Amino acid sequence: MRNTFILFFILLSMNLFAQSNPQGLIDTFFNTYKVDAGKAVKELYGTNKWTERVKDDIDKVVGTVNGFTESYMGKYYGQELITIKKFSESFVLYSYLVKYDRQPIRFIFKFYKPNDKWVLYSYALDDSLDDEIQEAAKLYYLNLDKD
Repeated sequence: MRNTFILFFILLSMNLFAQSNPQGLIDTFFNTYKVDAGKAVKELYGTNKWTERVKDDIDKVVGTVNGFTESYMGKYYGQELITIKKFSESFVLYSYLVKYDRQPIRFIFKFYKPNDKWVLYSYALDDSLDDEIQEAAKLYYLNLDKD
């Protein structure tokens, strides 16, 4: 019985630690996302008490991710980190490629730490990766002066 309590407290403390930083919040998000996308979005927004004011917008996002069904998008294969941009010690952006059979989707997470706890500042998703990679391949972006 004592071992059960010790295991419970270790797991509880690991979960709390995992959520004490942006990467922990994202890891928790994607662990829930693969089972219930809408719940993952709601829990992520739940980290910031101020998002209650935009409940209708959150419901639209939940509807969008719940629409990524296997019959519409194909199988979900996980995610890959695209980039992390740190604006300051208290504001950071994470961009992820979310992989489906049909096409990739980009998820953009912005986190803010007003005091001692990280909260979601904004979450967005888009499918314009194709346009961006095509634009990035244009000659004026390439360093053609290399030998």
